[in-house]
Amino acid sequence: MTEFDTTDAAKEVKRGKLSGIRHFLSSLQIRYKFLISFALIFFLSMLLCNLFIYVYVRNNIEDRIESELTNTTAMIYDMVNTSVNVAIKNHLRAVAEKNLDILNALYQRSLAGDISPEDARKRAVDVILSQTIGTSGYLYCLDSQGDVTVHPRGRLIGINVAEHEFVRQMMTKKQGYLEYEWKNPEEKERRAKALYMAHFEPWDWIIAASAYRSEFIRLVNVEDFRQSILSLKFGQSGYAFVFDKDGRAIIHPVLQDVNIFQTPELPNQYLRDMMQRKKGRAVYFWKNPGETRPRKKLVMFNYIPEYQWVVASSSYLDELYQPLTTIRNVFLGISLLFFSIMLAVTFGLSRTITTPLRQLMARFSTATAGDYSTRMEIRSADEVGQLAGYFNRFMEQLETTHLELKDEIRVRRMAEQARNESRVRYYLLMEAAPDPIVNYDMKGRVIYINPAFARVFGWSLEECKGGKMDHFVPEACWPETKVMIHQVRVGQGIFNVETRRLTKDGRVVDVSISGASALDARGKLTGSIIILRDITRSKNLEKQVMQAGDRERMNIGQELHDDLCPHLIGISGLAAVIREDLKSRQDPAAELARKMGVLMEDAVEKTRQLARGLCPVHLVSHGFQSALEEIADQFAYYSGVQFEFSMDEGIDILDDSCAIHLYHIAREAVNNAVKHSNCDRIIIAFNEDAADGLIHLTITDNGTGIDPDSSCRGIGLQIMAYRAKIIEAQFNIDTGSKGTTILVILSASARMKIDKKENVPV
Repeated sequence: MTEFDTTDAAKEVKRGKLSGIRHFLSSLQIRYKFLISFALIFFLSMLLCNLFIYVYVRNNIEDRIESELTNTTAMIYDMVNTSVNVAIKNHLRAVAEKNLDILNALYQRSLAGDISPEDARKRAVDVILSQTIGTSGYLYCLDSQGDVTVHPRGRLIGINVAEHEFVRQMMTKKQGYLEYEWKNPEEKERRAKALYMAHFEPWDWIIAASAYRSEFIRLVNVEDFRQSILSLKFGQSGYAFVFDKDGRAIIHPVLQDVNIFQTPELPNQYLRDMMQRKKGRAVYFWKNPGETRPRKKLVMFNYIPEYQWVVASSSYLDELYQPLTTIRNVFLGISLLFFSIMLAVTFGLSRTITTPLRQLMARFSTATAGDYSTRMEIRSADEVGQLAGYFNRFMEQLETTHLELKDEIRVRRMAEQARNESRVRYYLLMEAAPDPIVNYDMKGRVIYINPAFARVFGWSLEECKGGKMDHFVPEACWPETKVMIHQVRVGQGIFNVETRRLTKDGRVVDVSISGASALDARGKLTGSIIILRDITRSKNLEKQVMQAGDRERMNIGQELHDDLCPHLIGISGLAAVIREDLKSRQDPAAELARKMGVLMEDAVEKTRQLARGLCPVHLVSHGFQSALEEIADQFAYYSGVQFEFSMDEGIDILDDSCAIHLYHIAREAVNNAVKHSNCDRIIIAFNEDAADGLIHLTITDNGTGIDPDSSCRGIGLQIMAYRAKIIEAQFNIDTGSKGTTILVILSASARMKIDKKENVPV
């Protein structure tokens, strides 16, 4: 057996167990279901209640003890700092005042004449410099101006050091205790330092006894605060303690003067962690000497950096949570009591429900055998009694309905037979229809296509059923297709909408689409039925008719230009000859001959314009771009309208029919803009898009725009759109309050790019 077989077998076993559990629960009697349900609800309620109370009480206890331990640790910290500060201050004061007495004695001797003032000062300097305080402490003197008068470093004598803040304080106070931070030139970091100063007025010396605070640890008398710290208790056996950096217990109720780092039987990783973290909270197991097992304890600790001491307050968690044990036992007893009461009540209630239900099941068994006259005896007015009443009314209605149902079944069978016959006729009609028909559901999936669809487009029902027909809609036809889909979905029909579709082999077919929503028997929308009529042949015929009309129009224009125009020009010439002859004889009819000549010249010009409109010969003689420029010349008589051109060189239209249609579209667009838009600028652009290689003909004006209501659009716009469709071009109108843009995008199949130098396609 493979690994996959083993996994599948395990899953089958698991599903079998779950199915067995579900079957067991569903087959239980109601009284046991009541019991299990109530017991489960009771258990979960009590569990959540107990859990909430437990967490709430526990959090309160932890918060309270942590607050108490934190405050106690801070108090111990302040107590030790205060003791050290007092010791430092007293020691430095004693040194400073002692040297003040020495200077005063030397001064008195100089006044008495025993020694000279210079000798007195020299002896004072020797006495001051001969003293040290701790390891690196010393004495020095400044005057009231901040100049150094005595210092162990002789190079500082006479230098003013008033730029230091503590020196300015010395100059101001001259007497008393001062703390500050100082860094010697050879040191990297500043350290806490303290001094006591005394002022010797005769010489204006400020005597300062200074030393680093960290060197005064030996001055601390632990006995001053040992009992105060040991007297602090937390719970039954919680206590406060102090350790130094080497792990020696400075103050501890059990391990006094014991070095934990050097005692193998004592765990020391927790103390090392506290030394590293300096300040915070720690929880760990600890067993003091004399105890049988380690207990979990909570410690809040702080660090005194000057002396590298850790001060901490601790309490054992089992003592903190003792009230929780009592609460748990009380809730357990209450839960058992209520569960026993609930058990008895549940069995009593379930009996009042299950007994009538058994009777009801027996009556139903009788009814299933065909006896609809059975009834229940109503003994109470509660829900069970109401259920019995409903059963009786149900059986009465069932007995009445039984007879009616027989008649209805007979009628429905007849209706179903008629519906089946109608459905058969419906599908026969669909199968025989000459036009392609598609039946979609609400999600656009194919339900049915008729044989005509397979014949025209190439897809069979098996290929399309259950899928969407997005692939037979050309990309350019999607905007109008989405509009048709929306109309069908909202219950509106579509009628003879011309568009295009693709066949299975990639051919493009012109179709006329009609469709409507499909409704069920209740009038609910279930899908749509679409009929696609192949109008490719009729479109080709329309195109041929249009081309024939264009050819005939060109022939008429050619005849007007080549035949009628010369004839009229000849008549105009004869009229000029007659006018000259009559004028030479001073005949009054000469003026009439002159007017005949003018009228003939107007007739010639109008004939030429008519011929140019019917047959734009300039498309052949000068090219399409020149024809566009001539359109502007034709409308130049409208004052206040400025024409602008944007045309790429080297682009022309070879297909005469395509060029003529584009010319008429451009002429109609300019005519509409000049006459209806109230514009003062028209831009004619004839460019090639570098991205797709297509030609864009754009006519843009800055007028008032076209009314968006399609019913208000004239036949000119419809003819323009129709001409674009004839030459397989895209036709778009973008209109608004700032003007109108008409865009014609010509496909690559309808034009070619000409190299004017070689005059060959490239």
